[in-house]
Amino acid sequence: MMMPAFIWTGWILVNGENERMPTLLLFGPFIACPILYYLLIQWGRPAKSAATSQSGQSEAATSQQRSPLPALDPRPVVRPIDKEEEAALQNCFPWSVYYLQNVEYRPQALICRGQLRTSPEVAYKTIQENIQQQFGDRFLVVFQEGLNGKPFFALVPNTVAQTQSQARLTRPTWAIALLLATIFTTTLAGRGDRRCHRGTASGQYWPAAAGFALCLALMAILGTHEMAHYLAARRYRIRATLPYFIPVPPATFFPFGTFGAFIQMRSPVPNRKALFDVGIAGPLAGFLVALPLLMWGLAHSTPTELSETSSLLNFTSFTPTNSLLLTLLSKLALGSQFTAESALELHPIAVAGCLGLVVTALNLMPVGQLDGGHMVHAMFGQRVGAIIGQVSRLIVLALALKVQEYLLWAILLFFMPVVDEPALNDVSDLDNRRDLLGLMALSLLVLIVLPVPPAVTQILF
Repeated sequence: MMMPAFIWTGWILVNGENERMPTLLLFGPFIACPILYYLLIQWGRPAKSAATSQSGQSEAATSQQRSPLPALDPRPVVRPIDKEEEAALQNCFPWSVYYLQNVEYRPQALICRGQLRTSPEVAYKTIQENIQQQFGDRFLVVFQEGLNGKPFFALVPNTVAQTQSQARLTRPTWAIALLLATIFTTTLAGRGDRRCHRGTASGQYWPAAAGFALCLALMAILGTHEMAHYLAARRYRIRATLPYFIPVPPATFFPFGTFGAFIQMRSPVPNRKALFDVGIAGPLAGFLVALPLLMWGLAHSTPTELSETSSLLNFTSFTPTNSLLLTLLSKLALGSQFTAESALELHPIAVAGCLGLVVTALNLMPVGQLDGGHMVHAMFGQRVGAIIGQVSRLIVLALALKVQEYLLWAILLFFMPVVDEPALNDVSDLDNRRDLLGLMALSLLVLIVLPVPPAVTQILF
C-alpha cells in the first residue's frame, strides 16, 4: 500500500521536483498497487476444496483439506486428541460454570459449545485454568460469541509458546536507526519544503531552527502516541516491540518526512478491557501532546486571504474550516484576526500540531485493526464492531465527495479488513467508565473530520 509513495519519491530523487512526472507513472502505481495488495491477500489464503463448496460433507472431513500453498498458510492444524484426552477435556468444563454439550473438530481449533452458567469472567478464568492444568501450554483458550449469540470456547494450538523463546522480540539497533533517520527527514521537511511563515521575501525558506522545531514537535506527538501503546501493552503483559518510525524523503506529494510509526504486538490480547486500553492509549496520549503545541502554533500563525490553492494540505494557505475542531481552535487562538474568509500561513509548530490531529483522526477510525477498530470491537463486540466499520467506510467515502482531502482516507479504509482479531476472552463487556471514554474518543473523531456546519459559522463569525 505504501509502494506508490516510494515509487514517486524515487522518481523525484532521480529526476528532480521540477521535472514533470509521466501520467502513467503518476496514476499507474495508485491503481496497480492496491490491486496487487488484494491479490496477495487472496493468494495467501488457504484454498477451499470443491467438496466444501458442494456441501454434504461434514466440517470434520473438510479439516483434512490442505492449501496448495502450505508455506503461505502459517495456521497450524490441531493435533488430534485421543479418547482419554477428550474425557479429560470434558472434566475441564464444570457443569455449574459452563455445561459442555459437544466438541467440534476444526482445521485450526477445537470448538467447545455449551451453556454458560455463570458470569463470563468467572467462566473464562475457571476453564482457562483447568485447560492449562490438564494440557499445559498446548492450547490457547479463546472465548467468543457465536452467530447465534451464545458464547463458545475454542482451543487453538499455542504456537506463540513454541516460538516465544526463539523469536527475538525487538531490535533496538533498528529502532534507533529508524528514529535517527526520521529525525533527519522531518528536519529536512521543516527546513526546505515550506516558505517562511512570516511571509518575507519570496523564495526564502524557514531557518534551521524552524526545521528542528517541526521535527521535535512532530516526533514528540508520534513518539508519545506509540509509547502509550507500548506501555499499555506491557501493563497487560502483551509482548510488544519498541516503536519503529518510518522515514521518507520529503517530496512535493508527501512533504512531511515520515509515514508515522508503529509497534507490533506478538502475543494475544487477554480480554476486551486490555484491547480497549491498548487501542485508546495512543490516540489519547498523542492528542494531549498535540493540542497545546497546536494552540501555540496557531497563535503564532499569520492570517491570509483565501485563494484557489487554499486547502487542508496547503500549510501556507491553510483552511481550518474543513474541520470543526480546527476552526474552533483557530478562532480561540487568533480571535478577531481569524474570519470566515481567512486562510492561515501556519507556524512550523502548528504544522506539527495539525499533523498530530490527522494521525489521531486516522487512528480513531473505527475500522478493523486501527485503534478505533479495536475500541468499537471492545465496546460493542466483534460482530457489531465490524458493522460499525463498514458503515464508517461509507460515511468517509460520502464525506470525500465534499472534502477531497479525505479521498485517500476513503480508499485506504476500503482496503482494510473490517473484522478485528478476537481477544482471548472476547465475551466479557467493558465497564461504564470505558464505554463513556470510548464514546468521547469517537466524538473527538467527529469533531476533527466534520466540516464546519453553516449554523456554527454564523455563530463564530
